[in-house]
Amino acid sequence: MLMRFVFLSFWRYIDPVYFSLTRLQYLCSDQEKGIFRVRLTRYKGKNVTLSDGTEICKNDLLVKIHLHNIKVIKDCTPMKNDLSKGKAVFKMVLDSMPYLASYIYDHPKKEKIKGIIGITLINKGVKGLGFECVLPESKLYKQFKKISQMFIYVLSHSTISVKNFKKHHPVYLMMSKEKLMEKYKN
Repeated sequence: MLMRFVFLSFWRYIDPVYFSLTRLQYLCSDQEKGIFRVRLTRYKGKNVTLSDGTEICKNDLLVKIHLHNIKVIKDCTPMKNDLSKGKAVFKMVLDSMPYLASYIYDHPKKEKIKGIIGITLINKGVKGLGFECVLPESKLYKQFKKISQMFIYVLSHSTISVKNFKKHHPVYLMMSKEKLMEKYKN
């Protein structure tokens, strides 16, 4: 518990630096609306055809989504079991999807944006949100992401198990712009 408190305290100071260095933006002026922070990115992976027929190719313009992890962890810390935390995070993401759709709909480059992408170790329930899971091709990138997300994993779980952590592998979460708009644009 003390270790978790130290990590969270440290992260609260580092997060604003991380935010500015990664060119992240909030979805809207009210930072409390939505759990995502986003930025435009060029896709660098292998070509992917999504279930709706959208083809994502190298250098296509995507909106990269980042969970605002410190906010998620702060909101979920009082919860005692991982199932409750998982349900809460699912609801936060579900509630944020319309803000993400509006962000893209109102974006000056909306015609060039092909979809959204994120990367995570924890991907249960994402298909219900409309995401598709795609394995990154680069072994080096997968290891880097796994190590970099280890702290999030440690902070977000009630009990820490090296065996359980080893089971998780980074996956891209992808969704076409059309599917996002169809599902979440009011």
